[in-house]
Amino acid sequence: MSRTLRDVPARADLLLPALEAALDGSGPAVSPVGPHTHAAGSDRDVPDGTALVVRTSGSTGEPREVVLAADALRASGTATERRLAGAGRWLLALPAEHVAGAQVLVRSVLAGTTPVVLPDGPFRAPTFTAAVAALTHDGPRYTSLVPTQLVRLLDDAAATDALRGLDAVLVGGAASAPDLLVRARAAGVPVVTTYGMSETCGGCVYDGVPLDGVVPRLDADGRILLAGPVLATGYLGRPDLDATAFAQVHGVRHLVTNDLGRLDGGVLTVLGRADDVILTGATNVAPATVEALLAALPGVAEACVVGVPDDEWGQLVVGVVVPRAGSAAPDLDAVRAVVAERLGTAHAPRRLVVVDSLPLRGPGKIDRRAVAALAAAATDSSVTNDRRVGAPPAAGPERSPA
Repeated sequence: MSRTLRDVPARADLLLPALEAALDGSGPAVSPVGPHTHAAGSDRDVPDGTALVVRTSGSTGEPREVVLAADALRASGTATERRLAGAGRWLLALPAEHVAGAQVLVRSVLAGTTPVVLPDGPFRAPTFTAAVAALTHDGPRYTSLVPTQLVRLLDDAAATDALRGLDAVLVGGAASAPDLLVRARAAGVPVVTTYGMSETCGGCVYDGVPLDGVVPRLDADGRILLAGPVLATGYLGRPDLDATAFAQVHGVRHLVTNDLGRLDGGVLTVLGRADDVILTGATNVAPATVEALLAALPGVAEACVVGVPDDEWGQLVVGVVVPRAGSAAPDLDAVRAVVAERLGTAHAPRRLVVVDSLPLRGPGKIDRRAVAALAAAATDSSVTNDRRVGAPPAAGPERSPA
């Protein structure tokens, strides 16, 4: 059997009633359409039980439409409430066409609360602070952010104070630098790191611990596999993708992610994406480990590490950093010394590019393809090893994606 899928503009006032009807079966399934996503233009058929179809942000190529059943969304929402302080009221600070933003609305429907929604426009600390002030509720109060947003809020005293008053601040969508989390927790902000993707109804591992019912495992190559009631039904109209993304392991359906991880006593540590690994000489370099060291350096607000083609090394390790406001970025020699001491010389960036902001995509994730293109242009043999270059405008995640 099938049911109807309907495109709905990704506005909270329109999506909330549509999602409520989709979840209880009284209305069609919902596909949120933002200003930068293409609407199908007419109702389509989706598998029976479907409540939501979200488009991926395209990190691995052409965006895909992920089919999420009402049961999977309820399982995710219920598990989140159990892990946090119970059903609460949410502040929507992410684009609702992507899974993290849509889940804020789904959790609000399940909790019977009305979310506060940031107005359209660039993400700004004063706007966020005012929205938190409007988030009045007798019970728990929550929000969900990406790391770039958290960085900017921590640079503002009033916004930091507003964050401190919430019961949980979920941070996901991209890896959070350890220094960022230390800084947030030292300021009293109740951050909860989340790991997940559209295919798992968003975050399904909180602070390294899987939500109820979610079971992670690693394959022989260290790739993360995920099982549990939060898994997507599949990809809309793409059985070929279903066959490669989902696999039966010991008779249980798993999502085969493209992330590498480590499991210690049931705690999952994500080491980075398999396709982000840089092969330089004969050494595999995981960018996330180098990025953590760069982000912890004095004066660095954000960091991204990419590989650029090189005739001698195959790929050069390049660090791209954003300095903190009023601070100077470290020089290349200092960066290489720190990384070489901790990880070995092969991991040390051979070029350092200083930018005003990192290019973003989707719900505020770093656009690694754009960073790599920027780094390749800036590290041409005709330029110096340490150079400030312009990056595409990236004021941070907005109500419409940057």
